[in-house]
Amino acid sequence: MKKSTNQGVCIARHISFFVNDYVSSFLTESEHTIKAYRYTLTLYIMYLDEKRGININSLSSDCFSRSVIEEWILWLKNDRNCCAATCNNRLACLRVFLKYLGSKEIDYLYLYHDATLIPRLKEPKTKVKGMSKNAVKALMSVPDVTNKTGRRDLALIILLYATACRIDEVLSLKNKQLYLDTEKPYITIIGKGTKIRTIGLLPKAVAHLKKYLSEFHGSAPDPEAYVFYSRNTGIYGKLTQPAVGKMLKKHAACAHEICDEVPKNLHAHQIRHAKASHWLEDGMNIVQISLLLGHEHLQTTMVYLDITNDEKAAALATLDDETCKKIIPKWKNADGSLLNLCGLS
Repeated sequence: MKKSTNQGVCIARHISFFVNDYVSSFLTESEHTIKAYRYTLTLYIMYLDEKRGININSLSSDCFSRSVIEEWILWLKNDRNCCAATCNNRLACLRVFLKYLGSKEIDYLYLYHDATLIPRLKEPKTKVKGMSKNAVKALMSVPDVTNKTGRRDLALIILLYATACRIDEVLSLKNKQLYLDTEKPYITIIGKGTKIRTIGLLPKAVAHLKKYLSEFHGSAPDPEAYVFYSRNTGIYGKLTQPAVGKMLKKHAACAHEICDEVPKNLHAHQIRHAKASHWLEDGMNIVQISLLLGHEHLQTTMVYLDITNDEKAAALATLDDETCKKIIPKWKNADGSLLNLCGLS
C-alpha cells in the first residue's frame, strides 16, 4: 500500500505540472489545445474515480495500462456518447501525457509504448463543403457598408477568403503582422505549432484592410493591438470565434436569398475550404496550396481538397477510349503467346 501511495503522489504531481506548466511552455500556445489536454486528463481521473474507485492511495501505474485505457475509451463512447473523432482526440492527448511521464520516470515509459498500440476508432469520413465563386460574391455583397459594423464584417470576410487562413489565425493577427505598404503586400501568420508562414495579398484585400485599419485603429495603429478586436475588451482583446460564427450565419442567411449555394449554417472553415478549392480550379498545384494552408503533411491537403467539376469531366473523358471498338483487347493477341499477351513480343 505504501508503494501505491508513493506512486499515486508521484503521478498526481506529474499530472499537475503537465497541465499547468509543461503544455503551455513546451507543447503549444493555443488555448483550445491547452484546454483539450486538461479536459482529457480530467475525464480520465473522473473515470478512475467514479468507475474504478481509484483514490490517491490506490493510484498507480496500473491505472494507465492498455486495458484500462481501452475501457476508458469505451466509457467515453458509450456512457458519454462521444463520437469516434472525439475519442481519438482524447486518446492522442493521453498518449502525449504518457510520453511526458515516461520521459520523467523511466519506469513508466512502457505505458506510453503500450498506449501507442491502441487502435484508433474508425471515423466516418465527412466532406467539408465549400462554396462556389458566385456564392462567395453573394456573401460579400450582404454586409451593410453604410455602418461601421458592416464594414468590419466585410473586411474580415475578405481577409478570410483572400488568405484561406484558419479562423483563429486571422483573429490572432496583430497589426505588426501586416505589411501593406510594401511593393508586394503580405501578412505573416502564426499557425499550428507556432509555425510562421507568409501569405501575399491582392490589391482588393489590401484596399479593404487599409480602410478598416484607418477607421478602427486610427492613423497610427498600435503594433501590439489585435487587427480584429472585441468592442468589450478593446484593442488588446481579440474578437471571439463564437461572435464571428454568429456574424457569418447572419450574413449567410441573407446571402442565401441571393444565391442558394450559400449554406445557411455557414462557418469560417467553409470559407477556407472554398478558397482552397478555387485555387485548385485556377490551376495552382497541390504543393503550393498545402504551403498556403499551413499543412504540415501534403496528405492532409489531398484529403482536405476535392477535385473540381471540370477536373471530374476531364477525368471521365479519358474513359471514352475504353469504349472505342477500334481498340483491340490485349487478351485477343495474334498468336496467343504469353509474350505477346504481356507486350514483350
